[in-house]
Amino acid sequence: MHETRFFQTTRGKIVTALRRRHSASAVDLADEFGLSANAVRQQLLTLERDGYVLERSVRRGPTKPTLEYSLSPNAETLFPQRYDKMLNAVLREVKDSFGQDALEGVLRKLGDRAATKYREKFVSPDKKGKLFELAELLRESGVEADVVETPSGTLELREHNCPYAQTVGEHPEVCSIIHTVLRDAVDVPPKQVESIATGGAACRFEVVPDKGATVS
Repeated sequence: MHETRFFQTTRGKIVTALRRRHSASAVDLADEFGLSANAVRQQLLTLERDGYVLERSVRRGPTKPTLEYSLSPNAETLFPQRYDKMLNAVLREVKDSFGQDALEGVLRKLGDRAATKYREKFVSPDKKGKLFELAELLRESGVEADVVETPSGTLELREHNCPYAQTVGEHPEVCSIIHTVLRDAVDVPPKQVESIATGGAACRFEVVPDKGATVS
């Protein structure tokens, strides 16, 4: 399997070690694998570029600060996971046992809870600021998200990866969660113009201000 081959490589072994150790320097990892520190740093730079590793400066005793590396939330996607299969099975069971309305009701409640969680963290007083804050909160949870402002004033929230990518193919209703979160954040119904689930490069949501109102 692809995952097995990856974890047999030096890069994969570094990822596994960081998961076990939580954080380590290039020298720590070089000692563990019998490699040069420079060789390990090259692998870490690639992992950092791909969004799987984070770097921070720490002080170990009286010496100058040392760079330590740890895994980003997005690195969890590198490890074999079966959450998508379990989630699909649970949603299928809800639908088969209680019907489509029950399934949509469950997802609506999940969306409401997510919206409440994000709402409590917003500090911006305006819609535009909240949208940028939402993108930041999504990034903290492992979703590569950003906001693009068009010349016409329309804002686009873009998600470049989807934590439910293996689920929405069978249960597209799951996408209602981010719709609920967005609607709650900016008080404007979002329009999805692209979806990873249907072959798009990203999930893109247009947020258009109410007629006669400004975004900010």
